[in-house]
Amino acid sequence: MTITPAPRTAAAAPVWARRAAHAIALCALPSGLWRIAMACGVPVGYSDKVLREVFDIPGWGIAYVIGLSVLAELAALSPLLLVSERWRPLSPRALGALARTASAAVILVALWQLVVAFTVESQTYMSSGASRTVWALAFAPLFAIPALLTAVTWSYTKRHRGTRSPGPDASA
Repeated sequence: MTITPAPRTAAAAPVWARRAAHAIALCALPSGLWRIAMACGVPVGYSDKVLREVFDIPGWGIAYVIGLSVLAELAALSPLLLVSERWRPLSPRALGALARTASAAVILVALWQLVVAFTVESQTYMSSGASRTVWALAFAPLFAIPALLTAVTWSYTKRHRGTRSPGPDASA
């Protein structure tokens, strides 16, 4: 008769990790709302000519800009899976590997958006200093995403290191 040790369960996510996961979603929101406003024709600092010729709005640019906003927000909501105790779509090990990969991807995308946003070309199309200020305030929270996402992923990995999900033999 072999005695198998009982599987350890992971500790609940610390409050700071829960807050950081929610902050990630909030950090992506201003730039997404700014893009959606641009797609809806709200003057966000670009002239009608620039919207038509450079961003193809109205046209396919609307689908691109709204799609980018939706995808960015969905990606920003995914860290909530790492701090939630209610819904676990995958085993902790698989979710941890997915979290590390997703973290790297989201960090690269957030940094890429910042590089694109702060290039000389995108800033030369802006019509005034006030619109540049509003634009900068909308995109500035993206700077926090890499650090927050790294902390949440680290917390998840630390809490689930050495834990096993109960297998079919655990019911005995």
